[in-house]
Order: sequence, then C-alpha cells, then structure tokens
Amino acid sequence: MRRFPWSVRLLLVNQFGVNTGFYLLIPYLATHLGDLGLSVAAIGTVLGVRTLSQQGLFLFGGSASDRLGPRRVIVAGCAVRAVGFGLFAAGESVAVLLAASVLSGLAGALFNPAVRAYIAEESEDRAGAFALFNAYGQAGALAGPLLGGLLMLWDFRIAALVAAGIFAALTVAQAVVLPDRPAAPHQGTVLDDWRECLTDRRFLAFTGALTGMFVLQNQLYLVLPLEARRLSGSAFAVAALFLVSTIATLLFQVRITRALDRFARGRAIALGLAVMGLGFVATAVSHVGPLGGITPVLVTALLLSVGVMIAHPFVYELIPAFGRTGLAGTYFGVFYLVSGLAAALGNAAIGWVFGRSAPVASLLCAGIGLGCAAAVAWLHRRGVLTVEREVAR
Repeated sequence: MRRFPWSVRLLLVNQFGVNTGFYLLIPYLATHLGDLGLSVAAIGTVLGVRTLSQQGLFLFGGSASDRLGPRRVIVAGCAVRAVGFGLFAAGESVAVLLAASVLSGLAGALFNPAVRAYIAEESEDRAGAFALFNAYGQAGALAGPLLGGLLMLWDFRIAALVAAGIFAALTVAQAVVLPDRPAAPHQGTVLDDWRECLTDRRFLAFTGALTGMFVLQNQLYLVLPLEARRLSGSAFAVAALFLVSTIATLLFQVRITRALDRFARGRAIALGLAVMGLGFVATAVSHVGPLGGITPVLVTALLLSVGVMIAHPFVYELIPAFGRTGLAGTYFGVFYLVSGLAAALGNAAIGWVFGRSAPVASLLCAGIGLGCAAAVAWLHRRGVLTVEREVAR
C-alpha cells in the first residue's frame, strides 16, 4: 500500500468496509423478509428491485462521477446506502422495504464506478492498485457474513443498524479525508459523453468479449453451491466454496498480478478467462468420473478464483484507457451495465440448462470461458486493444 497515495489507500480500506457492510446484511435479507410474512413473490420483488436499480443506474453513476468529480459521488453513494440500510431496520411495510431496496441499489450505482475511476486516475500502477482493491474486497466479503451471523443471534434490525453505521462512518471518513479530485472540463452534454462511449467500437468489442467473466463469476452463487450440495450432501460445503475463494485471493492476488505485469494485457486477460472456463471441467467430470466428495467443486472454485485474479486487475486497468480524460466514470458505468445484463441473462440460461442436465451446464460454463478467452486473444492479435500500448507507457 505504501506505493500508492493516501487517497488510494483510503479507498482500499473503503472497499473492505463497503463489502463488510453489504455482506453483513444482504445474505440474511431474504430470511428476514420471510419472517415478516412476505410471500416468495414479494421477497423476489424486493431483492430484484435492489439489483435492477443498481445495474440499471450504473451509467448515470459513472456520468455523475465524470461531471461532479468522483469524491462527491463516492461520499453521496455511501450516505445513500446508510439511509437505505437504515430503512431495512425500521420498515416492515412493502413500500418502505422497496424504498430501502431502491436506495441501496442506487448507492452501489453511484460509488462503484466513481471509486474505480478515482483509483484509475490517481494510480500510476493501475493493475497493482486494482489487485489490492480486489483483495480488500474479498476480505470484506469474508468478514461481513461472519459478523452478520453473530448479529443475527440478536436481531436482524441490529445487523441492519450496524451495516448502516458502517456506511455512515465511511461517509464521514471520505468527506473529511478523501482529497477532492476536480472533474475534467466538459464541453458537450451528458448525452454526448454517452454517445462517444457507445460508439467506441474498440471498447464495445472488449466489453462484449468480457461478458463471460461476470457470467462465470456468478456461478459461485448458482452452479457451484448446487454441485457442492450434490457431491457432499452437506450445507457446510457451500461455506467452504467461499472460504477457498477468499483465502486464495488474499494469499495470491497481488503476487499473481506482479508476476504477470510484463505480459501483454490481452494475453493475460485471455489466460484468466481460459482458467476460469477450464475450472468447470472438474464439476462436469464429477458426474462420470471416480472423484467423490466435494473435491471437484472446490477445484472449480479455486480455478475460478485464480482466473479472476489473473484477469480482473488488467481489465480494470484497460477500461479507462479507451476513453479520453474525464470519461473514466462513464466507461466504467457502461462496462458494469453491460456486464450486469449479461450476468442476469447468463444466469437464467445456465440455470435452465442445469435443471435439465447438470454436466451440460458445467460444460456450457467451460465453453463460455474458453470462447471469451479466444475472443480477447483475437482482439489482441488484431490490434484492437491498442490501449495496451498507452498503459505500457
């Protein structure tokens, strides 16, 4: 961390706090809504509204970061989430719960692109900064559920208030300590910024090739838990998946990024996607092979994590390099919007296939990873990722 300015260090710690507060509450939200007497349809609506409000507003959050400056948007996003989580503690009516979901999702749409845009602009070593960013986020994703589980022994509302308190503390810390980074001058309108980004063929091709990365990451919540239960017959196997993923990231993320720093970015990203895809071969083979217990699915989880560790920092390093100065937030916003839609559609398709044939679903995941790896490698060979040279300089 000492290699980075204080602003980046603060945002790394901020990411730990954001994920701790988020995972402290959200994994237990569906159970709480059921305890309130909501139907399954109503629970799905409340949870879906949160996801939709976040994914659908990423572009607006990115543009706000570019126009207002990332610091203001980061502070506003944390404040909004503090209010949203506070409403979860106070409300029992569907209207209040929906309002809490909308605010919680809006908060993520605000600070996610802004934080990444700020780090990209402040860091000379973008890949190294995003490697640490990923590690801090994983640490928070581990600490959050553990803390939430302890607080749930008392009451859901206590957990919601603690989560809201974490975001309130982050709001104050960033308002006081995070240096302001003025927004770059803009001559056109927000629509002009969107048009410039959405007509950038190189960026759109890169984004399209990367959609599989988010589809496969989401299988940590769909295919892998289902396979873990099938292979082990134990609910604790699901917890083991997340433990393997988190520990691997904390131990190896920075080391892997440093080891691959001299690689061409396109090749490194293609390698990461290929590793992610190949990991699912283990779960596919487990249906016909001699492997027993939870071993195959843990192998898949480990390789999935390794692939993410290889690709993620370099993906985030390249995204702002496609656009001109002052559009990093917009580019991150579009990337997250497309990736979120792809993940939703991919989950639906893979879930449908899994219901008919689990081995075919795993092979489909492997094919997605290898196909996207081939697409990125092709873009690299064709010189489409010319921004790699800018990053290298």
